[in-house]
Amino acid sequence: MSTSASARTNLREEVRRALTAPSAPADRSNSTTSDLSIDEELNLHSIGWEPVELVSGVSLHSIPYGYWNWGQGEIVAASSAHATALAHAKARLVREAAAAGGHGVVGVHIERAIHPTHVEVSLVGTAVRPADLNVRRQRDVFASDLSARDFTMLMVAGWEPLGLATGASFVFAPRRSMSTALQQQSQNVELTNFTEAMYSAREAAMQRMQDMALEMHGTGVVAVTVQEGPMSFASHAVGFVALGTVVRLATPTHQLIHPTMVVSLNDATVAFDAQTLG
Repeated sequence: MSTSASARTNLREEVRRALTAPSAPADRSNSTTSDLSIDEELNLHSIGWEPVELVSGVSLHSIPYGYWNWGQGEIVAASSAHATALAHAKARLVREAAAAGGHGVVGVHIERAIHPTHVEVSLVGTAVRPADLNVRRQRDVFASDLSARDFTMLMVAGWEPLGLATGASFVFAPRRSMSTALQQQSQNVELTNFTEAMYSAREAAMQRMQDMALEMHGTGVVAVTVQEGPMSFASHAVGFVALGTVVRLATPTHQLIHPTMVVSLNDATVAFDAQTLG
């Protein structure tokens, strides 16, 4: 066989091996974007997880005009608009995380704004996954407002996050009679109409959050944040919004952990004159 023929044969073999060789999975890229601190990334790596990508989800849902006018009971259109906007934003966040190869999203920052004509929800967090390909498994992608540090402690203790659960309710405060309003102007008394409205909104919102947690087959909700009070554009209406991370035990028993006390030396503000260091 001539040298040129031998070279062509070797080239064909090289091409054949290159075409039949298994390609490296796309999700093995070392390029990541994250809003986690260095400390949080190290916490993730300590349990065999890694950040993947910064992901987000946004949704705006309309409220029909006139629903904030005087009325009685719950403002159903506003409560429904908030639930729908958050559900759509969460779905987009999770979909983006799944497309990036993540198993979940941690440290989700939640921004909500209630307007007379619409509800605006924005979610931003970091998609994460196990660093070992053999550990990864097919499961629903979760979203969590837990910090990476809290997520690490939760996993070490044998628990796992399942997703975000929320409940919202907006309620009209019952009207006071003219005589009662005039009488209370000069008195230091409880405004029972607002108290009752806040209790009603709270009970409805908390029940909805718990129902959502049960639908996820969770055993509890942690890191719950609450936003409550009268609406700035409708002082006769109050709102109560609760949001947290649904969790459940992933191991047969709870694993005891023994955290170590750490005293931070980071100054939140400048506590000394830099010239004194000389």
